[in-house]
This record gives sequence, structure tokens and C-alpha cells, in this order.
Amino acid sequence: MWSGQPCPEEGHPPPFKGVPVPWKSVGPCKSHGESPGGRMETSVGEEAQGEEGPAATQLDVSRLRSSSMEIREKGSEFLKEELLKAQKELKLKDEECERLSKVREQLEQELEELTASLFEEAHKMVREANMKQAASEKQLKEARGKIDMLQAEVTALKTLVITSTPASPNRELHPQLLSPTKTGPRKGHFRHKSTSSALCPAMCPAAGHTLTLDTEGKEVDTTLFAEFQAWRESPTLDKTSPFLERVYREDVGPCLDFTTQELSALVRAAVEDNTLTIEPVASQTLPTVKVAAVKCGSTSTCALSGLTRACHHRIRLGDSKSHYYISPSSRARITAVCNFFTYIRYIQQGLVRQDAEPMFWEITRLRKEMSLAKLGFFPQEA
Repeated sequence: MWSGQPCPEEGHPPPFKGVPVPWKSVGPCKSHGESPGGRMETSVGEEAQGEEGPAATQLDVSRLRSSSMEIREKGSEFLKEELLKAQKELKLKDEECERLSKVREQLEQELEELTASLFEEAHKMVREANMKQAASEKQLKEARGKIDMLQAEVTALKTLVITSTPASPNRELHPQLLSPTKTGPRKGHFRHKSTSSALCPAMCPAAGHTLTLDTEGKEVDTTLFAEFQAWRESPTLDKTSPFLERVYREDVGPCLDFTTQELSALVRAAVEDNTLTIEPVASQTLPTVKVAAVKCGSTSTCALSGLTRACHHRIRLGDSKSHYYISPSSRARITAVCNFFTYIRYIQQGLVRQDAEPMFWEITRLRKEMSLAKLGFFPQEA
């Protein structure tokens, strides 16, 4: 670099100027024979060398400058390319981060919803379990109460079974069966409902006048016994079973077939539903009652047969307040059928602890009573 010289413009070589040459004093020539021309050539050569040296130096500087400019431009382009690459990568990273952030937010939302639904379902299950437990405890309490009540009823029924049967009722347990002379004067009406909870209904024969058993020989009918055994395996009051269908056809139907057909149908339905009530009538005469255009009769007319007879009993169907006076013959027919139904209800409820053959003979005896009552045989009241 030349000090004190102005910088040339880039791309143009510096102008050539006169180069100052230092002046040297020449001493005396050693050789007096040297000519003046020789001294002149020597001065010109030195001057030419002095002019070529600064020009070459400035050319080298210009080349260096152009090389540095090219390097600088290439470096700048490389840095720009790297910067663009970095910006693109950064942009991709930002987009990836944004996508992952959205995925994370979505997963967090789904997790919150799932957690909320699980908690809600758990609370619902706990609530339902508590409700079921409360209902089960209530049912258990009710069932225990029913069991206690049924056990008390079974105990009472067993006591009645021991002391009373349809054929030989216990008069102490059934005071309505006593005659008016033994029970004293009556101010009202004693009544007895033919329900299965009461072992012996009021249709049993009077004391001292039960039908005597014959001493004739007897033999089991195999067909009837087979039908009874089939029914005994699964006892029911369904009339479609062969055993009960035969009894209805041969005994129950004819025994309850009275002259008054409409009232006979009502009586039969009440006996089957176990809602028939027979009440003894006081000695005084009661007025005649009419219900639904059917004459209920009076103490001197039977409502079922229509015959003029002394009626010491009257019947009531279900919860109806109407009464129908019946004769002793009609009462015997109704009581015979009620005795049969009472006994088969005992079998159905498991209260009869006997073998099949004794049970079959008891049913046969009850069927015999229905047949005799249908034919007009009945015990005389005391």
C-alpha cells in the first residue's frame, strides 16, 4: 500500500505518474576512460525499473481485492442459503409443534370427558346398587314377616288338623255347629266362611249325626287311583287335570245343579273361589230380600230348590250383602262339595301327611258324600 496516495476506484488501474527518484551524488570516476554515453544509459535503466515496480504492486492489490470480493459474495450467498434452510426447518418445527400441541389438547379434552363419564357411570352404578340393596332389604323384611305369619298359620292349621277333620269336626273350635238349644239364645247370626285358612267350614254334619261308614268291602279302582297319583305329584285346582275333570263331571256338577240355574252358577263359582259363607239363621222370621230380580227366599222357602222348607241357614256370596236362605237338603249338598274342596286344598298346601292310598280313600269317601247328598240323603240336625 502506498501511503499518502488516494485510493483508486475499483476496477480501474491507478494512473501512471512521475515517480520521484532520489538523487545520488556521483563520486569521481575511477576510470577516466568512461564516456558520458555510458553514464546516460545507466540512468535510464534504473529509471525504467523504478517505474515497473509500483505498477505491478497495484495490479496484485487489485487482483487480491477482486478475489476477496468474489469470496465475500460466495460466502454471502452460502450464508443466505443456510439461513433460508434454517428458516424453513424452523417453520416446519413450528408447524409440527403446533400440530402436536393440538393433538395434546384434543387428548386432554378426551381424557377429561372420559374421566367425567366414568365418574358419572360409577356414581350411577353406586346409586342403582344402593336402590337395589334398599329394595332387597325391604323385600327381605316383608318376606320374613310373611314367613312368620305363615308359620303361625301353619301351626294353627296343624292344631286344627289334629283336633278336627271334615268328617269329624271339633265342636269346641266351631261353636256355630252347635244347635240353638246348646248355645243358648241368639241375638244375631253366627257365620263361617269357607276359606282354606279355616280348616273345617260350617258345612260339616251336626254332632252325633255323622254318616256312618259301611262295613262292606272296598277295592281301589286302578284308573281313578292312577289319575289321583298323577294329580298328587303336582296338586292344583285346575279343572283341566284328568282327576279333577272327572270329579267335576261326576260329582261336583250334579251336586250343585239346583232348580234356580242362575243362582246355582253363582254358588258354584263362589265355592270354587272359596268365597261362600253359610250362616245359621236366628229363630225369628226375617223378611224376604230381592236382589237382581232373583228371589232370595225366606225362612220357609229355599232359594235354590224353590221348595217350601224350613230354612235354618242362609248363604252369602263373596262380599255381597245379600243373603239367600237354603233348606237342609241344599245345605248338605253345598257342604259336601265344600268338604271335598277343603280337603284337596289341604293336600295342595302340604298339610296332609299321609300315603297316597289313605288320601285316595278319604277323597273317595268325600265323593260318596256328594253322591248321597245329590240323591237327597243328609243328616238330621239336632
